[in-house]
Amino acid sequence: MRNFIIAAASGALLLISSQGIAADIEAGKKKAAEVCAACHGPDGNSPAPAFPKLAGQHASYLEKSLNEYKSGTRKDPIMAGMAAALSKEDIENLSAYFASQSGLKTRY
Repeated sequence: MRNFIIAAASGALLLISSQGIAADIEAGKKKAAEVCAACHGPDGNSPAPAFPKLAGQHASYLEKSLNEYKSGTRKDPIMAGMAAALSKEDIENLSAYFASQSGLKTRY
């Protein structure tokens, strides 16, 4: 029974980790320069306090957020317009790119 649990857990981890491999970070970087950089900065470290920093966030969180803006579950007219034009692949690539970036620490 113990071996079955270990095998099942390993299989689940493999499935989860393979989703991140499918994303293309370089394609995400290119799309970020086209769509996101003006507000969130080229690497996701927003220069303006009004726009959230995306760098270093979990890819699953970023992907969920973009999908919610696209579907209208999350309400923000600017982000809804930006997300509407993104494909599923764009969202995966952007999420992987920003997750791979180092978030800057804020000093107080």
